[in-house]
Amino acid sequence: MWRAEIDGAQQGRTQASLGTIAEAFEIPAPVEAIAPYGRGLINDTFRVEAGGTRYVLQRINGAVFPDPLRIMSNIQALDRQARQHPDLGFQVPALIATRAGDVGLRAPDGNVWRLMTLIEDAVNLPRIETPEQAREVGRLLGRFHTLLQSLPADALGVTLPGFHDTPAYLARFLSVLERIEGARTDPAVATCVRFAIDRQALARRLADARNRGEIPVRVIHGDPKIDNILFDRDSGRALALIDLDTLQPGLILHDIGDCLRSCCNHSGESADGRTQVAFDLAVAETILHAYAEQTRDWLSPEEIALIPEAIRLMPFELGLRFLTDHLDGDRYFKVAEPGENLRKAGIQFALVTDIEGKAADIKAMVSRCFQTP
Repeated sequence: MWRAEIDGAQQGRTQASLGTIAEAFEIPAPVEAIAPYGRGLINDTFRVEAGGTRYVLQRINGAVFPDPLRIMSNIQALDRQARQHPDLGFQVPALIATRAGDVGLRAPDGNVWRLMTLIEDAVNLPRIETPEQAREVGRLLGRFHTLLQSLPADALGVTLPGFHDTPAYLARFLSVLERIEGARTDPAVATCVRFAIDRQALARRLADARNRGEIPVRVIHGDPKIDNILFDRDSGRALALIDLDTLQPGLILHDIGDCLRSCCNHSGESADGRTQVAFDLAVAETILHAYAEQTRDWLSPEEIALIPEAIRLMPFELGLRFLTDHLDGDRYFKVAEPGENLRKAGIQFALVTDIEGKAADIKAMVSRCFQTP
């Protein structure tokens, strides 16, 4: 059961200080330092130092995640699975209980907080710059999927209903588009709008294969982009996938496509216009080859055959979400300035265009990576 453990604190985060929240968890008091941490677009994240140890404190965005307790339960299931397979060397940030023994904290203002261990001597990479880094990404994602492929999908709860439901994202886009007068002809958005409308059929490719029973539902990370991969500061080895809020049943192809979308576009999700948006085939093949070494024994032929479609679909899906949020007043993704979501949508759609131009090369690449050694 969640508990409000900040006695005497008044409503709101300004009154219930971050230090008071952190000290409600089972860590040494007093807290020595708190600072913003990471670049997440959904949750508020802080690094906490107490008793010479560093932790990660997060406010779970209740407007996005309807059942925070389910998130914690899924993370605990992942942790148990990792402990049963130490040979895979997969690290999971441990959840710290509150002083009352609960897995999370509900503050008087209704916000839900969690505290986790921070994986020390680990860093994020802004981009993939070497073949070895690419191989590490593929190995890590492959080990992660191998770790969880024996876990029944229904053993985990759905934390974010509708996540990666591309047909639903498309339907919402079309609904918002009809509601916003003049959106189809507005020069600022018309190019992106036309792009999305012209590729409506793409939205159903993986969903239709799932509905026909051609590909299975498995446990997935949901968001294995480059920002969510931790590397050892000294050795460069990939240590862990973080940001586990979307750990839930889904299609493994969404993970593969999203990882490649993120790692193989050197201009990133927030390109400034000085770097051409392009899908790096060399990086993609290095990642996918390392991934295949971990997964080719159990990944189905049907899933492998749809990897090229997943590579094309995931930037389209993300671009569609950015575009819809722009049209709807930036309600979902945090933005630093007006128009940011529209610019990000354009970047993702440019990536789709480049991927489409390399379709034959991508198909051949997938065949090479998954051929029997």
